Amino acid sequence: MGQRHSGTAVRLLVDGHPSTHPERLADALVAPFEAAGRPTARVRVSDFLRPRSLRLERGREDPDSLLDGWIDVGSMNREVLTRVVEQQEYLPSLRDPETDRATRAGYVRAAPGTVVLLDGALAIGRGLAVDISVHLALKRATLRRRTPPDEAWVLPAYERYTQEIESAPDLVVRVDHPDHPALVHA
Repeated sequence: MGQRHSGTAVRLLVDGHPSTHPERLADALVAPFEAAGRPTARVRVSDFLRPRSLRLERGREDPDSLLDGWIDVGSMNREVLTRVVEQQEYLPSLRDPETDRATRAGYVRAAPGTVVLLDGALAIGRGLAVDISVHLALKRATLRRRTPPDEAWVLPAYERYTQEIESAPDLVVRVDHPDHPALVHA
């Protein structure tokens, strides 16, 4: 990450179960990129979910829907990931995940060479136009232990996801013990 760059935006996704806090890693990458002369844009996958009526049309606890139908991939690609490269601007958010209403955010100008730091869960292999993907991985037992009992319905989605993306991420970091992350695959 030297001071020189091509001027082309780079789109980096940090993905993991909510207990791995992918947002913390994405946030922590802002300062080093900016110190290296790369402007950054922080975007959350959760701000680009499909409307609740579509996400939950098969029920509130459908693991297949969670995995395959919650992220509004088309909007995220069109308004952020492709747009930042082609038009040097991006939409920082589309829909508030709590209220399910449009955020009415305006487009933000992106300087040449902007690094889009995106965080989310169950996002690798879904068709997002990213250049680099980092997966914060958990062993099955850790995943089960860290998932609250009232959210146990998500476990089949995470287990299927782990199998589907096995070789897809550019970087896999095992974070079963948060104080001792281990690089598994690069």
